[in-house]
Amino acid sequence: MAPQYAPSLRSRLAPLLLILQTGFIIIAALCFENKETNKPDRKSFFHFYPEFQDVNVMMILGFGFLCTFPVRYGFSGSGFNLLVAIIATQWALILNGLDSWYNTKIIRIDLKSIVKAELCAVSALISIGSVLGKTNPVQLTLIALLEVTGFALNEWLLQTLLKVQPPNSIMLLHVFGALFGLMLTWILYRDGSKQGFEKETFDKKSGLFSMLGAVFLWMFWPSFNSVLVGDDQTRLEAVCSTYLSLAVSAVTAAALAVLSSPRGKFNPIQMQSCILAGGAAVGVSVSVVQQPWEAMALGFTAAILSTLGYRYLKTHLLIAFECHDTCSVLSTHGLPGLLGWLAQLVLQIKYCDDHTVAVRFAVFHICTLFITVSLSLSMGIITAFLVKWTFWRPQQNKKCFDDQAFWEFPNLVVRK
Repeated sequence: MAPQYAPSLRSRLAPLLLILQTGFIIIAALCFENKETNKPDRKSFFHFYPEFQDVNVMMILGFGFLCTFPVRYGFSGSGFNLLVAIIATQWALILNGLDSWYNTKIIRIDLKSIVKAELCAVSALISIGSVLGKTNPVQLTLIALLEVTGFALNEWLLQTLLKVQPPNSIMLLHVFGALFGLMLTWILYRDGSKQGFEKETFDKKSGLFSMLGAVFLWMFWPSFNSVLVGDDQTRLEAVCSTYLSLAVSAVTAAALAVLSSPRGKFNPIQMQSCILAGGAAVGVSVSVVQQPWEAMALGFTAAILSTLGYRYLKTHLLIAFECHDTCSVLSTHGLPGLLGWLAQLVLQIKYCDDHTVAVRFAVFHICTLFITVSLSLSMGIITAFLVKWTFWRPQQNKKCFDDQAFWEFPNLVVRK
């Protein structure tokens, strides 16, 4: 029998989305303005637009297909990912333009500001992976709004208090999103998670679509890490470093997947998570990775951390701390992100000749992580308690990881 959940979505999701979108349109009418372009800007537009499209492919196709591995959650995995991405991007455009609006009463929009907003939205896409299949679209919308708010606040604090460069502060999205998601799945823990949900499995078709999402992410990750880098030479170094790190992490993850398997075979869900670890690690430290071997070593270490995290840490978190991390975002994004932060600290000190400057950088770099971790954990806890409110009508355990709770299937219509 198909679940009767139409009243829940009709009375809560539709008004929420319509109110949000109406508010966004009103704010755009009052504050948004397209940035004026001259001839040099038009020329740079044609160079920047392909990278803009690469980021879109990662957000919509990459993360969307990646979330389709549960056998009966394909529609929800890809559809809700699109919903969260576009709502979070619009909200991030507004939040990122508050400084400009405060000074000029205008928020100027161009491709770079949209890409920056999309990168902020990616932090929300990372977090919803931890509660994938266990939340309804109303809850996901609230999570997206609150997380982007927290991430924008974190970025503003880092740039204002510590003078962190925008690319460096934004690329902490892996750490922020993973820890935020960890708090969500801890507080939103469902009884029965240790025994496993009936539909939290994958088959040949869902595993193939999910692997396709991982391939999209792997292919376009160099653009993701380099899109906000300023000069062409540094951007080229970022692209090369990201590719090398991804290549090494993919090979290392394949070897470790076979070694860690009791039957000596590949686990597709583990593979699709661990082959991306190098991209997350080098993204956080891309500003200081200069030599190819540094990027390759970073990818190698990130793959090891990610594989060990997937195999052992995910289970330990579930049993010991009641954190059911569906997509293992801590292993895919959190641990590689922390590794990238550590690599940035070590390499920056290595290249610094002045001892006093090195110590000062180390203090500021540690403060950067402290602010990011503190804000992500606190915002995650606040968001989780708000989302846990029964007013949002979370689905029952037996309806977790099931498209029928939210989507129409004509062949399964209940006949009265």
